[in-house]
Amino acid sequence: MNTAPSARDIRRWRQYLADERAEAAVYRDLAGRRTGEERDILLALAEAEGRHEEHWRKLLGDNVGKPGRGGLQARMLRVLARRFGSVFVLALAQRAETRSPYSSDADATSAMAADEQIHEEVVRALAARGRSRLSGTFRAAVFGANDGLVSNLALVLGISGSGASNQFVLLTGLAGLLAGALSMGAGEYVSVRSQRELLEASNPAESARDAVPKLDVDANELGLVYRARGMSAADADARAAEVLRGHTFGDDETTAPDDHESVGTGLGAAAASFSFFASGAIIPVLPYLFGLEGYVALAVAAVLVGIALLGTGVVVGLLSGGPPLKRALRQLAIGYGAAAATYVLGLLFGA
Repeated sequence: MNTAPSARDIRRWRQYLADERAEAAVYRDLAGRRTGEERDILLALAEAEGRHEEHWRKLLGDNVGKPGRGGLQARMLRVLARRFGSVFVLALAQRAETRSPYSSDADATSAMAADEQIHEEVVRALAARGRSRLSGTFRAAVFGANDGLVSNLALVLGISGSGASNQFVLLTGLAGLLAGALSMGAGEYVSVRSQRELLEASNPAESARDAVPKLDVDANELGLVYRARGMSAADADARAAEVLRGHTFGDDETTAPDDHESVGTGLGAAAASFSFFASGAIIPVLPYLFGLEGYVALAVAAVLVGIALLGTGVVVGLLSGGPPLKRALRQLAIGYGAAAATYVLGLLFGA
């Protein structure tokens, strides 16, 4: 004989029901900003959350009550999904799926717990697509901002520790900002441009495509191309025979467009690196620009840089799917460690 659910069970089930509704709404909102395959995948996730919703509805029976509100995170996700629909939302959704309580709740089925684990992988894959699309410029932006924050804070603290005047510290900080931003921009341009050229060099030459119809079918030297690419002799000959029949050499073997897209453009990466390094490097200089002096200026600079480092750490954590707080504290520890070391050196050399 089934016993009536306790008030505590009803509250928990109602919260699960509200969370499932909210999560389904998030996926539908995200789908509304996508097209093609990604839209279909997101709608399928929303449908799966609907099945989970129905499970809790059946358990509640007449105790369903008024529609509840999802948790704070689910509500925030929906707001972000409606406004942005970006990889940030997918990264947050990925983390939300990892914290599903169904695996330890006896009232949830094992299939529901398994669904949530698979949902995490689906969302991870969708987020990875977004990360790939912005990885080139984003990498330059994040590294540029962090380099600007840490290197210029270390420079300013090191010069301050030596006992230099405020005017000299300010000039040094501005010079470090400009020199570092130009260096970062130039280096990023060369790096990304070189990487794209390497990818382009891997594409089959047009002359090779033109030569395929004229090859000696009996000799079939095209097989050597595929063997050079790592195929076994049998697979290489089979692939070469297939190409000779259709004369489509190179059509499906060029470097994928996503490879170029994930690298980014040289000018885009350079501009992002320059801009973000400068935006990071200006922060330690701000107290001196506004006339603060001595330890007050140092303390304000350290606090401002600390806040910025925490912010970039949170962004990196969200996009990587890792714990944002841990990434933020790691950024802070590295930045403050470098700054403290140069300040101590400045004191020693100043003495």
